[in-house]
Amino acid sequence: MPELSTIDLKGKRVFLRCDLNVPIKDGVIKDDGRIKASLPTIQLLLNKGASVVIAAHLGRPKNGPSTEFSLAPVAKRLGELLKQDVKFLGEITGDSVAEMAGSLKTGEILLLENIRFSSFETSKEDVERENFARELASYADFYIGDGFGAVHRKHASVFDLPGLLPHAAGSLISAEVKVLKTLTDKPERPYGVVLGGAKISDKLAVIENLLSKVDVLAIGGGMVFTFLKAQGKEIGTSIVENEMLDVVKELIQKAKDNGVQLLLPTDIVVAPSFSPDAVPTLVSVDQIPVDQMGLDIGPKSAENFASAIVKCKTVFWNGPMGVFEFPNFAAGTKVIAQALTQVKGISVVGGGDSAAAVRALGFEDSQFGYISTGGGASLEYLEGKKLPGLIALDLA
Repeated sequence: MPELSTIDLKGKRVFLRCDLNVPIKDGVIKDDGRIKASLPTIQLLLNKGASVVIAAHLGRPKNGPSTEFSLAPVAKRLGELLKQDVKFLGEITGDSVAEMAGSLKTGEILLLENIRFSSFETSKEDVERENFARELASYADFYIGDGFGAVHRKHASVFDLPGLLPHAAGSLISAEVKVLKTLTDKPERPYGVVLGGAKISDKLAVIENLLSKVDVLAIGGGMVFTFLKAQGKEIGTSIVENEMLDVVKELIQKAKDNGVQLLLPTDIVVAPSFSPDAVPTLVSVDQIPVDQMGLDIGPKSAENFASAIVKCKTVFWNGPMGVFEFPNFAAGTKVIAQALTQVKGISVVGGGDSAAAVRALGFEDSQFGYISTGGGASLEYLEGKKLPGLIALDLA
């Protein structure tokens, strides 16, 4: 696979698959991190004398086009960041798109509407995806894959399209793969992983794979209550996956057998309801009231996690420690984020809610070794899976 920097694209029309899946509320972008992460590749293509047709997705629209999932606000923000006009038709395919793409001059950009507004993008039928990809391919001479957050999806613009055009990986995907290889091949030790989020089932495969590789595994977030219940503790009205209890017991034993330091909270911040106005109470994990739910790890637990993290040379973090969106339950996540900024080796924030959390809590991207743009993609890579988008770019 040639490096993007070495490819002559002067006068070429490039189809660029980005990940611009940013949180938008009432038409306002809440975190433009993924847009900013796409800028180096876009700027490189413009500097090389290319014109660029960009495809990206936003959320998971189920019923075709809708204002809620439109990329219109993204087109505006992208133009502001690039300090140039970004053309946006509000369509994905068709005569108007073909005409505008065909008339692009050197240095001009066209952003297509949310690629997932077409059911063919995510179709399970190979023929449907391939036909859709052929139409997209007609808009360009070259394909660049740079949407790391979607490389674990076998979608038309991610998997099928690269095979129809000369192709290469963008700067972002190249950087992501390099970092993930560092985490999986020969990480500098001690190697610590911090996992949070709501469900243990979402992280089960990555935990099972990492238990033979890591030295420290810290568990927080909603998933911790399945661990606590598996240990026979009262968890009140906290979120729990009862069907995972036996699996969690096996994970606890496997960690012990492998000599992994498994860190679970010793104190929990509880409240009577899931609400930003709920009154927080700090309790021991052995004293969670039956009518309360856990919404954050407690200060002693956060301090214990942080102490273990700063001693590590390699750290990967995915998933907040609590409901960081509510100020009363954000302290645990903030302490973990602060600890990652103090790691002497490489610290990787694994995309998704974790990336949103560090920015919402006032941290700068530059304070961390690397902030991934792909939560699900990062996890599946760490599970040891071959990701369709990387296979298509000859990177798997």
